[in-house]
Amino acid sequence: MSASVMESGTVVERTDVARPSFAAVLRAEWLKLRSVRSTWWTLVTTFVLGAGLTTLICWGNADWLASSEADESPGSFITWGMMIAQITAVVLGALVVTTEYGTGMIRTTFAAVPSRGRVLAAKSVVVVALLGVVGTVTAFVGYAGGNFFLDREGIGLSLSGDVLRSMYGSGLYLAGIGLFTVAVGFLMRHTAGTISSVLALMLILGNMVNLIPGAFGEWVTKLMPGNAGSGISTPVSFNPNLLDPWVGFAVFCAETAVLLAAAYVVVKRRDA
Repeated sequence: MSASVMESGTVVERTDVARPSFAAVLRAEWLKLRSVRSTWWTLVTTFVLGAGLTTLICWGNADWLASSEADESPGSFITWGMMIAQITAVVLGALVVTTEYGTGMIRTTFAAVPSRGRVLAAKSVVVVALLGVVGTVTAFVGYAGGNFFLDREGIGLSLSGDVLRSMYGSGLYLAGIGLFTVAVGFLMRHTAGTISSVLALMLILGNMVNLIPGAFGEWVTKLMPGNAGSGISTPVSFNPNLLDPWVGFAVFCAETAVLLAAAYVVVKRRDA
């Protein structure tokens, strides 16, 4: 980083000022994230929605799932709350970026860290790490609560195979959603616009494309970010026509990578 100093009435440009390391930028972003109350309220809401709704839905449907009338698998319900918890992941991913743009603090951040790519990377890492851990813990707690009621009806699910994959997959999916939203946040720089755009894409458009007829419509549905990524977070999807869990998540990661690349280009070129 260069700096200007005055020597004998002449401005001299210095280039010996060290740039902050990525570790230092990462610590700064973590400090900003954990020092804001909205972060903790968002994480508490994630836990309550993810674990609480899974337990509640399993309690309310256990009798029906154990009956001969059931046309759904208990595995479709054991991470049900995580479908709703993705909303809070979107909110957190947006606030990490757009709050600074809204207050103007992003100028201070970029002044302290001229390498804007490091800022984008550091924000991405802290969001992914935090949501990955919270999402995984939430899924395990939801499994414990929901499976308690399934067990009472004799249809409990063992914590292995696809069920175990969905526990860790829930953390991966929430982390992916947060990262996806970080990219959109840098592109849009507006909190309401970022949140509404991502939620519309994930929850509304992902279902509306089912109306497109033929094989083209089927593939569009499979490749929508929410549809592609969500399969990893459930043992049995409500929609059997989606991509295999790991294939779908790979597609979701590729789509997120494209958005991050676009965000990087825009952040480097656009004024704060």
